[in-house]
Amino acid sequence: MAASTPADTRIYAIGDIHGRADLLSEITGRIDDDIRRRPIKHSVEVYLGDYIDRGPHSKEVIDLLAIRLVANHAVCLRGNHEAVMEGFLQDPAILPYWLQLGGLPTLASYGIELNGDTDTAPALQRRFIDAFPREHELVMQCMRHQFICGDFLFVHAGIRPGVSIEHQDINDLIWIRDEFLDSMHQHERFVVHGHTPVPHPDIRHNRINIDTCAWRTGSLTCVAIEGSAVLFL
Repeated sequence: MAASTPADTRIYAIGDIHGRADLLSEITGRIDDDIRRRPIKHSVEVYLGDYIDRGPHSKEVIDLLAIRLVANHAVCLRGNHEAVMEGFLQDPAILPYWLQLGGLPTLASYGIELNGDTDTAPALQRRFIDAFPREHELVMQCMRHQFICGDFLFVHAGIRPGVSIEHQDINDLIWIRDEFLDSMHQHERFVVHGHTPVPHPDIRHNRINIDTCAWRTGSLTCVAIEGSAVLFL
């Protein structure tokens, strides 16, 4: 492809994890092995968001990401699911919407089970706040909405076509679908994203989608980009 990373730089981008700590552990092992086999001066891990919900081990996923943040200076982008969970930590009224998005397994991974009609949203929020580790708060604070490296732009969902990168709306970066996915527009940078599940990595002239619905399919995608070459681990 025409887009390229800076010299001596390899980027590992990982798609939506959704509570599959087992798959994340496997992928980080592959990344570490790839770097051992193919040493390079600069390597960057970019996680594209949606670490929680739907799958069974959201807490364990955040634990693993905390390690990669510290040890590897990984870049963690904020997905729409993280945004909703953060919203619930601020406002218990968001609970029904979060549960529709698959928040129940996330609560369970933190040791919080719903007790039928006896649990109110404020009570669940208080229990969740008490169970939410300080280290996980710091991970959330470190999350970004976008990351640029060379000719590549990494975001969770996409961008609004025709709008410069510096003027993109944060909600679009984590929520947009059709306007971005249907666009043939040549963006300022080649976009690597997740958010919309696809059966296999979807490579277009202006973007790559690597959300392969890991929580359901068991397939978590990692793309290694070096120069203008793309390799799937």
